[in-house]
Amino acid sequence: MRILRAGDHKRMPWKNGKGETVEVAVSPPSASINDFDWRISMATVAEDGPFSIFPGIYRTLAILDGNGMVLDVAGSSPVLLTTASDPLAFPADIPVEARLLDGAITDLNVMTRRDGLAHTLIRINVDGSKTVRLSPSTCLLLCHHGALSFRLDGETGALAAGDALLIEGATATVLEIDGEARCYLGSITAG
Repeated sequence: MRILRAGDHKRMPWKNGKGETVEVAVSPPSASINDFDWRISMATVAEDGPFSIFPGIYRTLAILDGNGMVLDVAGSSPVLLTTASDPLAFPADIPVEARLLDGAITDLNVMTRRDGLAHTLIRINVDGSKTVRLSPSTCLLLCHHGALSFRLDGETGALAAGDALLIEGATATVLEIDGEARCYLGSITAG
């Protein structure tokens, strides 16, 4: 279990060069944008346009901030995503066009290599105390807004906005959370 502080997240250009991404965590740790097994990152989308193509990758996206955007994923009807929407899963190796509703947005992306991994992404609102059941996998809890304290298998810690808790090799267990926060939990499993 490791706490990943917001100030330590790695900033890099998008694969298509049209923006910047903030990498929260990646596996293996030295992986580039082209050879990761899994990756969790945030990006600011400031203009309409195409998403980067990632061959062999499956992606789930959630809107963290902003008024939303419409995603036109090839072969599907356009989907409106806002901060209230459930995360949207789609292949990252097909054409995807984004159209902003009213100004820039920030999104959260979980991406896994399709030939061996799978993932889920859920939003968790914390107002007081909450318990979250973790599946046997690699889990990352991102504290997007607010602050929280946590307990897991006798260890404790705290997360501020932008911080994340990375739990590798989690066994089915319970994460106890206290505070006021909007969080996202990504779980990565062998597929």
